[in-house]
Amino acid sequence: MIPFQFNVDIIDELEKALPSYNLTTTQFVINELIGLKKNLKGKNRVAAGIALKIAKSNSISIKNISLNNGESVDDGLLRISDVLATNDIELKKRAKKKGIPVVYLRQKKYVAFDGHID
Repeated sequence: MIPFQFNVDIIDELEKALPSYNLTTTQFVINELIGLKKNLKGKNRVAAGIALKIAKSNSISIKNISLNNGESVDDGLLRISDVLATNDIELKKRAKKKGIPVVYLRQKKYVAFDGHID
């Protein structure tokens, strides 16, 4: 939802910062965005809609991965991610504890890394 919130082309920034990586998301993230778009109001609803449109774009591949029973979206992302792109503070902390490198938007304008990315 960063592109709407901070007026940043996050896909372009990620592609520049990580040229050897393919940007991917999961079906469970798509489902979460659909739910957010349906249930939120105002600016948050618009942000979720933009995020959904970007996630379904040709720049990002969607992996048909499901959540395990009782697993949250964050838990699922931590289970499958080699590198995680998020600005969620709690998710970043959990990823760091698991040794998963995190890519995030810093100062609302550029991509930064926490952890070692090969």
